[in-house]
Amino acid sequence: MDRVTDVPEQPARPADPARWNDYDSFAEAYAAETENGLVNAYYERPAMLALAGEVAGRRILDAGCGSGPLSAALRERGALVTGVDASAAMLALARRRLGEDADLHRADLADRLPFDDAVFDDVVASLVLHYLEDWGPTLAEMRRVLRPGGRLIASVDHPFVAYTIHEPRPDYFATTSYTFPWTFDGRSHPMRFWRRPLHAMTDAFTTAGFRLVSLGEPQPDPAARELFPDGFRDLSTRTTFLFFVLEVPSSAGAPDH
Repeated sequence: MDRVTDVPEQPARPADPARWNDYDSFAEAYAAETENGLVNAYYERPAMLALAGEVAGRRILDAGCGSGPLSAALRERGALVTGVDASAAMLALARRRLGEDADLHRADLADRLPFDDAVFDDVVASLVLHYLEDWGPTLAEMRRVLRPGGRLIASVDHPFVAYTIHEPRPDYFATTSYTFPWTFDGRSHPMRFWRRPLHAMTDAFTTAGFRLVSLGEPQPDPAARELFPDGFRDLSTRTTFLFFVLEVPSSAGAPDH
């Protein structure tokens, strides 16, 4: 799911855990703000699409599809897209964008995915894994629904940013949570994310049965230079997100379960 990165450096006051990451409460405002914003529209989504490459005819699962901008872009390129998200409000926006016949499902990525084994060519996970404390079950499910030779294309908060800017803590090697408020339409919404060191990310991928193909720190779309001159300079000279392409070995069979 898309997200913005302009956040306070100070931690938020403790929030009721039931209210953390409640996209249903700000779906419309969030989708409107991120639709054409610098970080999402001119950096993260273009990077994901570039990594996906030629997708015509490929069956793609958009895991954490949100309001559907990445799904729409992949579909315009000829992909057969299925979307899942935990937020009913976000899925309603995605259906409005993609049409009533869109293949959309409400599902929490921490749970079993509602699909058979080996049915997708690709899974795209756009800025979603850092919502999870334990990547293991989620990556195992993504691995299960991918065919041999299929790809997982994922973007996450860069670990350097997560440890040095968002509620700094001294132990880079610990997997820890951090919280802060997002503000939309004058209302504050408590958010919680999980940060982990780079080696913990790659270890989680390989443990789930993926082979690392590439790890990238791409530049924003050059078109943003004139549209967002100040922000473009910042975004093109500092770390923001980390992008992975992982592959299921072509000799792999269906996982045991």
